[in-house]
Amino acid sequence: MQIIDSGLDGVLIIEPAVFGDERGFFLESFNRRAFERAGLPTTFVQDNHSRSARGVLRGLHYQLQNTQGKLVRVTDGAVYDVAVDVRRDSASFGSWVGVELSAANKRQLWVPPGFAHGFLTLSESADFQYKCTDYYSPEHERSLLWNDSAIGIEWPLEPWYPPQLAAKDAAGVPLSEADVFERTLERWSCAA
Repeated sequence: MQIIDSGLDGVLIIEPAVFGDERGFFLESFNRRAFERAGLPTTFVQDNHSRSARGVLRGLHYQLQNTQGKLVRVTDGAVYDVAVDVRRDSASFGSWVGVELSAANKRQLWVPPGFAHGFLTLSESADFQYKCTDYYSPEHERSLLWNDSAIGIEWPLEPWYPPQLAAKDAAGVPLSEADVFERTLERWSCAA
């Protein structure tokens, strides 16, 4: 397993060792000992699997309580995966990173708590799987506006495939109006 710094504090690209030949391949998508050695979390409480059609844009989501770290990967197709720092006192507050995740490249992305997360489906469809460090809590979920000019995410949109958004994502708020996290005594907490 190779850990690559994404350039955004705390967000990591994980490239598993892949063993393959003409018959197929094998990889470990999670190994507790290897994750512990790399300083990554090893306790996940929920696994999710979504399928999205081309042009579906999901996000940018985060939870103010029951904050979730997410280990994400694509097992069929390809997505452009994005993390945005929503920790107000962070040196990278409002910064984003985007990484293509696909069944072909087998990369994973670690998105720690304190970051909004979303993705755009690049292929005809994509199966997106992710492990979470805490449970989904709809009452604490927030959505940043996917095209907030203050953040400036460069989504690889195709003009003939405008993004397909859920109502909650279309109604996302700009970062300037969003509930974000504040650092107090070495912990991040909600600052509404």
